[in-house]
Amino acid sequence: MDLAIPLLIVAAVLFGVGLLLRRVRENDPRVAEAKAQKTGRLKAPAVEAPDLDLSGPRPSVVGMNISGSEAHVTFDVPLPEGDDKILSELLVGEAVEVLRERRHSVPISTIDTVVAFAGRPMPSEVGRTTLPSAGELPDASDAPSMLSLSSIAEDPLSAEIDWSADTGGGSVVSAGDDLGPIYKELRLPKAIDTGLRTQGIDPATMSAAQLVTGTLSLIGYGVIEGPMDGTWYAEKGGARTFIREVPHGPGDHPELEDEAISRFLFEFQSAGADRGLLVTDKFGPFSVYEKERREPRVRFLTRERLQRVVDSMALG
Repeated sequence: MDLAIPLLIVAAVLFGVGLLLRRVRENDPRVAEAKAQKTGRLKAPAVEAPDLDLSGPRPSVVGMNISGSEAHVTFDVPLPEGDDKILSELLVGEAVEVLRERRHSVPISTIDTVVAFAGRPMPSEVGRTTLPSAGELPDASDAPSMLSLSSIAEDPLSAEIDWSADTGGGSVVSAGDDLGPIYKELRLPKAIDTGLRTQGIDPATMSAAQLVTGTLSLIGYGVIEGPMDGTWYAEKGGARTFIREVPHGPGDHPELEDEAISRFLFEFQSAGADRGLLVTDKFGPFSVYEKERREPRVRFLTRERLQRVVDSMALG
């Protein structure tokens, strides 16, 4: 009888510890992910995504000042080599719109000229326009609209792109390889190059994620940053896309790792989005084809696939 009581106490303690460990294990996302992979599809509770601004991209204003009869508006826009008449016209038109928006807080009665500045690191004049008369702004409908490709470009997320022709994982690369800027490996139509610059994206130094999110903005997607670093939400026509970036840093392996693929699939299920994109400067392994076959709502925009996405917009 004396021995039975301690044994019952020990049994009760062991039962409690076992129950606690079981709950901890069940709440471990790595365990949940491993179980989900065995079934061929990752599961995670959906979270509510934020509302998106679908008004379209505009260049970021660095500053505005009045100099005599001129209004100077400076934009954070990287300039290409040589003159770019299209970019100049867009920025001058946007400078007029900035003045229009601030006319109630800035005295414009003596202003007869609007001048646009842009460039890094030192901005320079890119164009100017004369107002109909001092203090009189042109009709808003007469101002050139910001570059939008939604009416002339195919949507790369809706287009039927044949990924089977890609050689994913076929490149000879090794750990520590310097992949270099993706711009040198891409053929960008002039419209995309200019449109990226108006959003502050320099094509010469951009990442794969900047190319994709910037291009989606140009064709009518509302794009905002997600709840985690390196994530975005893009929405168009009621369909919401979750985007995850996997960057390539100095010394990193140049091929997308299986761990990053699994993490993206788990995050996509948690995002509650209609589609998911993993975007990376790295090359893709052969395994991405199997992942896409098992989960057709996701795509892996790896380094060797980026040109295919640009070409699918049919801009020429």
